[in-house]
Amino acid sequence: MADVRVERVGDVDVVTIDRPEVRNALRYQSYDELERAVRTTTARCLVITGGDPAFCSGDDVREVMGGGDGPKPVAVQPRLTPAADALLYSDVPVIAAVNGAAVGWGMELAMMADLRVASERAKFGELFVLRGLCSDVAGLGRLAQLVGRERAAEMLFTGDVIDAATAQAWGLVSRVVPHDELLPTALALAEKIASRPPLAVQRLKAGMREALDPDWTQLGEWVSRSLGELFRTADHREGVKAFLERREAHFTGE
Repeated sequence: MADVRVERVGDVDVVTIDRPEVRNALRYQSYDELERAVRTTTARCLVITGGDPAFCSGDDVREVMGGGDGPKPVAVQPRLTPAADALLYSDVPVIAAVNGAAVGWGMELAMMADLRVASERAKFGELFVLRGLCSDVAGLGRLAQLVGRERAAEMLFTGDVIDAATAQAWGLVSRVVPHDELLPTALALAEKIASRPPLAVQRLKAGMREALDPDWTQLGEWVSRSLGELFRTADHREGVKAFLERREAHFTGE
């Protein structure tokens, strides 16, 4: 069964992460299908969302993080992860329709989009520090652009979660709408973008990347090397086990 569904609506592809039983947590299959949906699209705009009740709760801690039972194997060659590479280097505009919790890599996914429309039920959190890890590239290379360095530092260093109203006040999302209006609002925006000259829109997105973004490939290599070290720490194992056991974590710096 597919983890990611793609539905064409006119000139727009609606990409839905569809693992609601685990709040759309991402396993390796999910990442592969998300990457494929972005790389192979022939649409003029993408809308990415999640099956209710969540947008995306990040990595599946049992599959991707091993449930905290041991060090996570790392790739021999540090790299920007393929799904992130597809999203960050695509010239097709991407809108995140954030229908619920967007935490961990779910928040990274939302920030890799060009625009974010949020349901009133949306929540955002960079939870990596609570698992003894650093964020992926969007938390480092885009969050401060959106909310300012100090607020970005607070979210990254504490792992605190903010609600939709706070996200809008901070500039993390462009608009907050009633839950039932989320997908229609995101689709209307996507359809408006799709109605514009596609070559001009693609060139504008590429130009914004040139003007505003870091070298994502280089930053991705740094992140993967850092995660390779952090996955081996006792603090990472404790963070994952505390989450699964629903208790407070106790970190030792080891």
